[in-house]
Amino acid sequence: MLENKVTYIVFVIVIIAALVLDLGLLSKKNKAITIKKALFQTGFWVLLSLAFFAFLWVDKSSIIATKYITAYLMEWSLSIDNIFVFILIFSFFKVRESDAGRALLIGILLAIVFRILFIALGIELINRFHWIMYFFGAFLIYTGFKLFFQNEEEEYHPENSKVYVLMRKLFRITDVEPNGRFIISSKGKIFFTMLSMVVVMLAATDIVFALDSIPTVVSLVREGPDVPFTSDDILVIYSSNIFAILGLRSLFFLLRGAVDKFDFLQQGIAVVLVFIGVKMLLEYVDIRISIYISLLVIVVCLVASILLSIYKNKETNTIPRKDSL
Repeated sequence: MLENKVTYIVFVIVIIAALVLDLGLLSKKNKAITIKKALFQTGFWVLLSLAFFAFLWVDKSSIIATKYITAYLMEWSLSIDNIFVFILIFSFFKVRESDAGRALLIGILLAIVFRILFIALGIELINRFHWIMYFFGAFLIYTGFKLFFQNEEEEYHPENSKVYVLMRKLFRITDVEPNGRFIISSKGKIFFTMLSMVVVMLAATDIVFALDSIPTVVSLVREGPDVPFTSDDILVIYSSNIFAILGLRSLFFLLRGAVDKFDFLQQGIAVVLVFIGVKMLLEYVDIRISIYISLLVIVVCLVASILLSIYKNKETNTIPRKDSL
């Protein structure tokens, strides 16, 4: 028990120190984040995540460390899909470069709070009603097939979001240029700016994605449907989620200009979701897939989808246009 407390303490200290370094030294308020800085910060969070993987390998065991890195890769890949929606939100609200970093930070911190609550609720529900995992398995298969065949016409539109419509009805929203502010006062009344709307929509978007990611990670970490969660399992679920989400901000600025370069990433993620869903349902007939196989499937699907996207873009760029013939 003491050993687990020490691990949690190390995790919390690492997260706090990393946030102080990232926000206090590597980032400045109301300053645009360049591609170079985003690359540096993304590398920082990835290396930190790998360092925690090494710590778990030494402090816990190879199996716990493998569960963590598998869950982290899964969360990281789902986060990339999440970023595409974030980009649409920022584009719709015409968020200035100098305001984007701060809005993302607050939205991501809110997302972490909701993730912690949802993970706690999910673990409690699964411990009490283990059959709910089969429902989640079927849901992931459905989501995976839907995502695989989803086309560009079904793109997310922020103005049609229920959160957007609800906030417009319940709160005073101003279209005045926020200049970095989330709330402004005018004629004795308080108004929420579009920047505050962005923050709420970022958090709400992550809640929707959590419906896929949390069951997925739980399935990867848990030993079986009738096996209760151990403290190590809970540590892996929380740490993989938090590390992946904290790296979202820098990853957003890194990938923002390359969203159209990963045409097949969506399909790669979809295949992984279907695989995890099938894995969850197979547990009903006492067939369990090793965490090492799960890790291999995730890596192969992601790498293959990225390489295929790069190859397609290369082929498209090398085809001569008709007007050049």
